Order: sequence, then C-alpha cells, then structure tokens
Amino acid sequence: MTHSPSDREGEPGGSDAPSPSSSTGFDAFGLDPRLVEALGSLGFESPTPIQAEALPPLLAGRDVIGRARTGSGKTAAFGLPLLERVKEGGRGDVRGLVLAPTRELALQVTDAIRSFAKRVPVRVVTVYGGASYGPQLAALRQGVPLVVGTPGRVLDHLERGTLDLGSLEMIVLDEADEMLRMGFLEDVETILSKTPESRQVALFSATMPDRIQSIAAKHLRDPLTVQVEGKALSTGHIAQRAVVVPQRFKAETLQRLLAAEPIEAAIVFARTRAGAAEIADLLARDGIAADALHGDLNQAARERVLARFREGVLSVVVATDVAARGIDVERISHVINLDLPPDPETYVHRIGRTGRAGREGSAISMVTPGEVPRARYFQRALKVTIERMPVPSDAVIASARGDEIQQLLDAQLAEGTGAGAADVVDALEEEHDLRSIAAAALTLLAAEHGLDLEGDFDERPPRWAQARVPPERGDRRGARGGRTERGGRERGGRGDDRGPRPARGEAAAVELFLPVGRRRGVRPADLVGALANDAGIDGRSIGRITILDAKSFVRVSEASASLILARGDVEVRGTRVPVKRAHPRTEGPPGRSDGPPGRGDGPRHKKGRGRPPRGPRRNDRPSRADDGKH
Repeated sequence: MTHSPSDREGEPGGSDAPSPSSSTGFDAFGLDPRLVEALGSLGFESPTPIQAEALPPLLAGRDVIGRARTGSGKTAAFGLPLLERVKEGGRGDVRGLVLAPTRELALQVTDAIRSFAKRVPVRVVTVYGGASYGPQLAALRQGVPLVVGTPGRVLDHLERGTLDLGSLEMIVLDEADEMLRMGFLEDVETILSKTPESRQVALFSATMPDRIQSIAAKHLRDPLTVQVEGKALSTGHIAQRAVVVPQRFKAETLQRLLAAEPIEAAIVFARTRAGAAEIADLLARDGIAADALHGDLNQAARERVLARFREGVLSVVVATDVAARGIDVERISHVINLDLPPDPETYVHRIGRTGRAGREGSAISMVTPGEVPRARYFQRALKVTIERMPVPSDAVIASARGDEIQQLLDAQLAEGTGAGAADVVDALEEEHDLRSIAAAALTLLAAEHGLDLEGDFDERPPRWAQARVPPERGDRRGARGGRTERGGRERGGRGDDRGPRPARGEAAAVELFLPVGRRRGVRPADLVGALANDAGIDGRSIGRITILDAKSFVRVSEASASLILARGDVEVRGTRVPVKRAHPRTEGPPGRSDGPPGRGDGPRHKKGRGRPPRGPRRNDRPSRADDGKH
C-alpha cells in the first residue's frame, strides 16, 4: 500500500484542477531532492488532493486558505513549503511559524515535519503550555528556523522577548476553526500583528465561520482558496449512524456496539474527563483493551496511551475533545460519540479521526430523545445522511462473534498449521471422526470468545430500546445545544442524566477564583487555555470570565469545578497559580462578562430569585474604559 505524507493522513478523491504534471510523485512540484527522497523512504509516493492543490501556490509564495478536513494531508501541504524555505538549516532567526490549537496537535505537526526533514539540516522546536520553559528557551536562544506552538505560549515568548518574529517569512494557522472554538483567535491576531507585512500566510480550517473569514480578509493578501471538497463532503467518506438511547443506558449501548461492530480500533468521545475514565474502566473490566485519554494525564502519560494505541496494544481509547486533538492513527475504524457534540464543527473534527489514508470510516453517535432535533440539524448543516440504527440485539452480537471466529479460522487455515497440531488430530482420529474433532475445537474457541453456539438469542433489541422514545414538548435544545429535556429528565426513566450541563445557562454553575489578573497581563484566552489544556476540562463547560487588577473569576459547571479544585492549581502565563471556589458574597464577579468571543454571559437571574453574588469592592471593579476586556 502506498501512503501520502500527511502525518500519515490521506484519502482518495480528486480535484477539478489538473495535477502539477503528469507525474504523481512529489518530484513534480520542484521540491528539493532531499525532501523527495525522505518522502520516498517513508513510503509516501502520491499527493493527496489538498497537497496537489496547495503545494504549487504555497511554493510560489502566495497566501492560501485551505478548506480541508482533518485527515486530508494538510500537514504536508504546509510543512513541505516551510522546509523548502529553510532547507539549508542554520541557527539564525525564526523564519517559519506554525500555530496549532493544542499541544497534542503541535507535537504531532512537529513530528511530521521532522520526518520530512530527516535529510536536511533543519531544527524544529515546539513551544506549548504545561511544559517547562527551560528547554524551549535554550532552543530559541541557540536559534531555530522553524517553531511550532500553541498561541498562548508563543505570545508569552513574544512578550518575554525570547521569540523574535522580525525575520519571519511564513506563518501557518492550522485548524483555525478549533482555535476559534477554544477562544484563541485574539491571541492569533496579536501574533499576526507582530509579524512582517511581507510574510506569507497559510490558513487551514475544516470550516470557515464568519470570525475566521474576517481574519483572513484582514491579514491575508489576495489569498487563493483551495477547496478540494465541499463542506458536504468533509465527512462524506464516513458512514454515519445514530442510535437513540436514554442517557442511563449509554454504557450498555456502548458495550453492545463494541461487541457487534467489526472494530479494528475505535475512539469513544466522552464529554468529561471523569466520564472518559469511568467508561474506560468499565470496558477494561469487560475484557476490552481500553484506556482513557483526558486532561488529568500529564504529557508523558498521554504519549504512553497514544503509543499503545498506535502499536495495537489498545483497541479502544475513550477521550475528551481537547485530549483527542493529537490522535493520528490510520487503523481507527470507528468513532463513537458517547455524547453528541454541541455543534457541526466539533462533530466534523471528531469523526475525522476515522477514514484516514484512503480507508472507509464509520461514525456512530448516541442521541438522547431530546437531542434528536440537533442530530437532524447536523444533517442539514453538513448535507449528509445520518442513518438511524437500532441498539444491537443479542442475536446480532452473537452473529458478529461467530463471524469473528470464522475469520480467525480462515486466517489460520491460510497460514497453515504446525506439525504438533496435526499430530493431535491424528491421535484423536483413532477414536473420533474429523467432523466431531472440528466441532469440539470450534466449541472451545467459541467459549474463549464468550460465544454460546447453542444459545437461542433474542432477535429483538433490549426491552428498553424496543419502543421509540419521542422528545418531550419541553425540549429546548434543538440545534443550539443546552438542556436535553425539560427539567433534565428523560421520558420513561428517572432523569439519571449524569452528563454535566454547560456553565452557560446553568443555574448550578460554580465561580472559581484565581489570584492573577490584569497586572500580570492575564487575558480570557489565558484562562480558557489553562483550564482546557492544563486542567483538561471541556472548553464548553467554561462560562463567564471576569478579570480584575489582581484576581480573576471563571464560571464553570459543577462537574468541571470538582475536577479543577481536586487538581488544586493550573499554569497561567507560565506560572502555576492556585484555584479556589470563590466566596459567594465577597469575591463574586461583577455582572459584565469579558469571556472569549462567542461565549455566553452565564446564567441569567430572574427578579427576586437566585440573585447573583455581590461584586467586589469599588477599587477592584474594572473601569468603564477598560470594561474588563484584557
């Protein structure tokens, strides 16, 4: 099998525009022969559509907007032009910069670029939050031509004077829509403002919200838009299905799906770190090689989980959105959404983990009855079909396991058996016929795989799944996200919805207190990044943010607050600071929000009920001119 250089990403498909030449190799782009040789040694021969379209204009120095889904090969599309610029190496000024939304993705991009550059003398350094400044500072002082980093840490180095972009020739914004979702675009714009006007810009994004289009119009010069697939096709290569299931039966449904589906490797997306850990433990107790990937794990532990997943030691990883951003494993056959994501963009990013390197992928989403309108909205927004599927029955699971056993036998017969096995069969044939011997061996093999060949299995789904449960009239979630059902309960059950509600609009939200503020240069994106990347909570659980001179307040969900408070501290702008529950009367924030763009202002309070806590003393309030927007 041939692959395409894309941090092992690729896909079939074509483009309306012609290839750079009749050749399908990378030598057709005029790349340095050392780069082409390195690609060949990695087994990469043919460019993906996004590479074929983006490489010529980027190599020519033109600004480019790349509309490409996760897994399309975009890392090579911008990584090779970067390397072509700095191929002679040296320890001079920074000439190329890649901004990525998370440390996992930044490390993944660095690994890919280094693999392409193994025959040229180019050094690459990765800078990201949650890691020691020492090695990063040492590398920057020595001089490196290429830097890959997260927006917050790159901006920290710029403000410290340890990173100079005065000689920058090319900057890449990778997964810009994800940076928007995490609240980092303010930092990105600040970084862009500190680069020379002559620099080249490459912006890659699976989707193009209005804010990103605005940045492109402001900072890119006559950009060429490269779109080898329409928005409707960004997930079209993936078979998408949904199963309607009450919240309290999701764990059982997951077990049934894993037993019934032909899964080579799967990522299961959970909403919270606690949920990811709980589900991973449940699967491990069920005999499935599974582990969790979430923000409570340090970088070394995350890398160990990913290494075991890539090597095939693990067949299932249960992950949160933030922790999964760096996962790049070709053999992922399934993505399962234990919790439906809040918007189409996150849905695209999640299911883009499967269907890589030209393979077909499968995505299954568990949808509570109240979330059915939102699933329909996803179909309309993405112009795809999400087929309804039943919860697998006992008979379906038994059939799947029988197929698995037959495949094992077919593989063994194709490989052949050893002399020892043949001797055992010869000995048994003295008293038994060959058919009886084969049946006995098959019975033992079936028992080892938990399959009763004699069982009479029910063809119907579990009783709780046999009747379609419609959403209640009080369902207000629809396409916008929010509460699943009126009062948080599900019809036909006891309202056992363990998933945390987002802080936005949640009466049970908690105010957290951090002893850093404007005097330390703290901005909303710093706090979002500290909690989402360092503490590992889902960015959607963060609500109103208020920054004062010497302290800050962040509103989060109860579940997220428990995880953060148990951790005790987070890293904000390079310094670890304690996090405590805000006092309800003396440390509550004023009503004005200065959270990241697009975030809500937290719960609204009805007159005479649930009054917000009193604000701080007058000398701590933000001035009208500042309005807390730092």
